[in-house]
Amino acid sequence: MNAEIFNELVKNTKIGKKLPDAIYLHKDSLDRIDLTLKQFITAVGQALKIDGDNWNIIKLSRQDFRLSLLSYPSFFTESYPALTQSVTVDLSKLSHRVVEYNATENPPILHRKETMLYPEHPNYEEFQLITQEGESAGLYDNSRMIGYKQSWERLIEKHGYELIDGRLFRASSTITKDDNQPSIDRHKTAIVRHELSAPMKQLAKQGFLNGDYTIFDYGCGRGDDLTELQAHGLEAIGWDPNFKPEAEKVNSDLVNIGFVINVIEDQVERSEALLGAWHLTNKLLVVSAMLANDNYIAQFTPYKDGVITSRNTFQKYYAQAELKGYIERTLDENAITIAPGIFYVFKDKIEEQRFLSNRFKRHHTWQQLSSPEPTGEQQAKLLFVQHQELLKQFWETCLELGRLPVQDEFSLHEQIVTALGNSKKALKLMLQVQGERAKAEFETAIEMRREDLLVYFALCQFEQHKGYQHLPEELKRDIKVFFDTYKTALAEAKTLLYRIANTDEIEQACIEAHETLPASKLNSGHSLELHKKFLPQLPALLRVYVGAAIQLYGDLEEIDLIKIHITSGKVSFMGYDNFDTCPLPTLRERIKVKMWELDVDFFDYVDVEKRPPLLYKSQYQDESFGDYKKQRAFDKRMKKEDIFKFSETPNNLKEVYSSLNQNKLECRGYRVFTI
Repeated sequence: MNAEIFNELVKNTKIGKKLPDAIYLHKDSLDRIDLTLKQFITAVGQALKIDGDNWNIIKLSRQDFRLSLLSYPSFFTESYPALTQSVTVDLSKLSHRVVEYNATENPPILHRKETMLYPEHPNYEEFQLITQEGESAGLYDNSRMIGYKQSWERLIEKHGYELIDGRLFRASSTITKDDNQPSIDRHKTAIVRHELSAPMKQLAKQGFLNGDYTIFDYGCGRGDDLTELQAHGLEAIGWDPNFKPEAEKVNSDLVNIGFVINVIEDQVERSEALLGAWHLTNKLLVVSAMLANDNYIAQFTPYKDGVITSRNTFQKYYAQAELKGYIERTLDENAITIAPGIFYVFKDKIEEQRFLSNRFKRHHTWQQLSSPEPTGEQQAKLLFVQHQELLKQFWETCLELGRLPVQDEFSLHEQIVTALGNSKKALKLMLQVQGERAKAEFETAIEMRREDLLVYFALCQFEQHKGYQHLPEELKRDIKVFFDTYKTALAEAKTLLYRIANTDEIEQACIEAHETLPASKLNSGHSLELHKKFLPQLPALLRVYVGAAIQLYGDLEEIDLIKIHITSGKVSFMGYDNFDTCPLPTLRERIKVKMWELDVDFFDYVDVEKRPPLLYKSQYQDESFGDYKKQRAFDKRMKKEDIFKFSETPNNLKEVYSSLNQNKLECRGYRVFTI
């Protein structure tokens, strides 16, 4: 069975609940579909060792090579049964994801059950009557918001009905508001911003605010982000229930729901907001919420699943993994970690693959070679000189791609054709005239790009991202050039990914990295520490190791140092105050990513006076750092004076200054003076 046959069989399936992207069938109806498709579904369940009693609804994708085995145990006993387990199988990459709903208070529920059965089924007419009751009551007028238990129950109540023994009856009385419930001042959560919000900064950083995309801000508050975006000529509009309630909700390429779900105290309304933003999304949804640990949350008054702040606003503080899980359960899509509390959810799967590929791609820096070496081929040299600027841009593109660019990858392609005939001749000329160094540089670019692709595919498998069948054309070209087949690329990437669990290999890679990196600190048998700017220079194995941790944590913009733990399956990210301008920067935050547990621990050093200092900063630097020479001289003086005689690292700057004072020394910036 391949994707083409699967899609054709699904297309020709005559029964079932048919939605734009999928068909739902009860297993009682499998005898009424094509035998090949039925046998394939059964074989998938057996291959995954899913007992036949643990699923009763099959969801067949109408566009992708994908199916889901769903468990609704109360299908025949409840009018609107709840989902207890979902097993989604991506057949294009032979992976699956299991989601349990037993513990959630707001699971997905099922409607129109009769559509999943064949008309002669004994329960067909009974289920059809239940559906007709709901239609008569107006419950299906807005089908987008009825898919979850609490939303459905609220809708029934709103329409003046009660659900008794699975059937709808007019409510006997109007439910009144509980006067003991506090009134929440939601409007106070909208803060005044004087710069772009963190989610919008991430979009700008990653090139999404280049004018090619329409933008909608769902819950825009006072509209400060919109004002800034519009000032740059971007097509950006928004809606907010308190400040712009009259604005229209419009489908857009990019939809941002920034720090909205964490201020909604009602869980049903919270889910409806997230689903509403997703419904408006054409390409990419950006979801963000506040993060906090238990110690911080403990200072507030508990309320529902969150707290009431001192300003009488509600806040639902999340843990990073909790927020990711909530988004994925609500939308049934993969959420990509971008930064703490910020996630991307792509509706456009080609855009998703393009983003993921570029995220871990290194960029080749052009190094001007010396003037053309004499080759005896004067015509070639003259041709090179004549088109030197054009060839320079062409060469930069070749180094960036690690291969020849096709027409749509090099904007001056027609000029190359006019001047030299075709791209192959242009590359041959460059290598011929520039000599051995150019050949070596191009070979290095080929190795780098192949390694980048392996890292990308390995990290995609770590996160189990969907949409591998929707590869952008440029990636298809890369696969053909560097791996020949997609299957080969995935096999090599999977091998690389599995190797991160081998502590011996990790240790050896750390030793080799320490010997080749411009600067790093190796704690033998324990860890390797380095500055984040050297991350692209790590071996592929360590790039995957750290990259997996980044996918769980997010962007490293506020991070300075990375610690790779050799034996424990952990990576730590450290952010320091004034790392680039201070000889003794102090630790502001430390994040420990536990990859074996898929968990993230945050440690904030709130008390400035108690922040631990970083000693001998120059061991993490090279001459590319602006303060390297001053820092090296400072560290050399500190070692000479034997300032840190105590065995343990000083707990704070006060201890450092005390030690200096005992040695009759004083620190002024990067200078140490005798007093």
